Amino acid sequence: MIIRFETVYEDGCWSAHAIGHSIFTDGRDFEELLKNIAEAVLLYFEDELEPEEEITILTQTELQVHSVAKASGC
Repeated sequence: MIIRFETVYEDGCWSAHAIGHSIFTDGRDFEELLKNIAEAVLLYFEDELEPEEEITILTQTELQVHSVAKASGC
C-alpha cells in the first residue's frame, strides 16, 4: 500500500495531510513530523492491515521562499 502526503512548513510548524485519506498531523520539526505521519498511518489503517503488510509513505514538501534584498557594495 502506498500513502502519499503533502507536507507544508508554515508559521514555524510542519503539517501534513494524506492525499485521498482523512489523515492529518503536524510536528515541531521535520523529524517529528515524519514520526507522527508513521504513527497516524498505522492508527488509521490498523483494522485493515494484514499481518506483515507493508505501507510505503511518500511525502511531497511545499516550501515558501522569500527573496532577500541584496546589499550593495559588499
